Amino acid sequence: MDTTPNTINTRKVRGAVALGAAGLLVAGATWVGSAAEPIHATSPTATAVAEAQQTPAVVARSAAVAGGRDSYADIVKNIAPAVVTIRTEGKAHVSPTQFDGDEDSMRRFFGERFGQGQGQAPGRQMPRTPKQRGLGSGVVITADGYILTNNHVIDSADDIQIEFTDGRTAKAKLVGADKPSDLALLKVEQTGLATLPLGNSDAVQVGDVVLAVGNPLGIGQTVTMGIISAKGRSTGNGDGSYEDFLQTDAPINHGNSGGALVSTRGELVGINSQIISPGDGNIGIGFAIPANMARHVMDQLKTDGRVRRSQLGVTVQPVTSEMAESLGLKDVGGAIVSSVAENSAAERAGVKRGDVIRSFNSQPIHDFNALRNRVADAVPGSNASVVVVRDGAEKTLSVKLDEAQVSREARERGADSADDRAALGVAVSPISPDLAARAGLGKNGHGVIVQNVDPDGRAADAGIEAGDIILEVNRQPVQSVDELRAAVRKAAEKPTLLLVRRSADGEGHDLFVTVKPQ
Repeated sequence: MDTTPNTINTRKVRGAVALGAAGLLVAGATWVGSAAEPIHATSPTATAVAEAQQTPAVVARSAAVAGGRDSYADIVKNIAPAVVTIRTEGKAHVSPTQFDGDEDSMRRFFGERFGQGQGQAPGRQMPRTPKQRGLGSGVVITADGYILTNNHVIDSADDIQIEFTDGRTAKAKLVGADKPSDLALLKVEQTGLATLPLGNSDAVQVGDVVLAVGNPLGIGQTVTMGIISAKGRSTGNGDGSYEDFLQTDAPINHGNSGGALVSTRGELVGINSQIISPGDGNIGIGFAIPANMARHVMDQLKTDGRVRRSQLGVTVQPVTSEMAESLGLKDVGGAIVSSVAENSAAERAGVKRGDVIRSFNSQPIHDFNALRNRVADAVPGSNASVVVVRDGAEKTLSVKLDEAQVSREARERGADSADDRAALGVAVSPISPDLAARAGLGKNGHGVIVQNVDPDGRAADAGIEAGDIILEVNRQPVQSVDELRAAVRKAAEKPTLLLVRRSADGEGHDLFVTVKPQ
């Protein structure tokens, strides 16, 4: 998502542009067209001569077009209801508000905007942060509401709204996201939805006609047509990405992200993801994530909420013509091993530096990108067959694959995401016996006092104020920050009922407050 409110945002990586947009700005529109050409009347005799010179097949085809419709309208009628518009809203990141003090008496609760300490009077609040809005597209995969889109469409979104072609809207829940493949799976509580069947993207050929469906620039659902221009493309978008793009010249623009690339059979063959353009407009070079990769990622997100991938434990590089000649290879292709990690699956299987990997599980390896994707798609712990060329001879090795380790950064990001989903947006600390007595709770009273309230958090939306004492969460007493944290996390997907003590005019009053789920 864009980090600047109400402006168009594009992500460029090595010439590639991710298609998310945070707003719409249209200026300097110009109509481009050809001048009208003169129309000449044709005599009946000339027409008869022209028809007589045509072959019977041409005449029959012309008659069919004249009497019918040469279009993709019937396909579009079937696929259009399954492609949706996705609108997101989130908050910009701001610097934390720090306050001094003792960690035992003041603990930060859910929300990076608040520090720790004493000497800070309760009630100090940060100004409300501006909202960010984003636009993208998505594809309904199941009739009960599972929707595929790009990760960059919903990244950092606090609220995700789905708009269907019939005018209905629905709030979507994020089931899971996979940054390496730039895919995300959403869920809406709907039934009987129109869906797009997943096709076999491996069977797609360069030259096949495809339709791109999405909501470019927020103007509404749009269908464009082109062909598959290339397969197996990689743009280098992000570190450690798993890319195997279908390239197409079907016009796609900002807002098409997450939309459908469809075959003339009406099957989903790709999820539109990126464009290459020097000026952020369409120049006929777009990229879609293949349906087979999308299926693999979707199934794991649906089941586990994350994607497990295998690793071989080698560093590889492409084989050049000069390398092929030097190594005595018959043709250029494969991936040459430049290093083997210690104690890796490759080392245990006997892979050596200088080996050229030509196939993996009987699938030919044309370049290092293909190898990475083939290995990643395999089940961790499974055995794979790897054919290498060593000293001019082919060898077949059996490899038991390791599971790729999630980076520390990704683990921390996942933990932060879990906290964010449960976050109330308040800073609290345990109450002292004196404070409990002053609040009318008695010296043995329990609860935690709200020191600060995030103005953009759920608690603020529910009316929680600095100075409130939280006594119960969902009818269960809380006496510490950890108990409050655990209770809120347990009810993260449901409304949370808080019982709070609020002091006014020297008297304490208890009231129930309902905090909506994130």
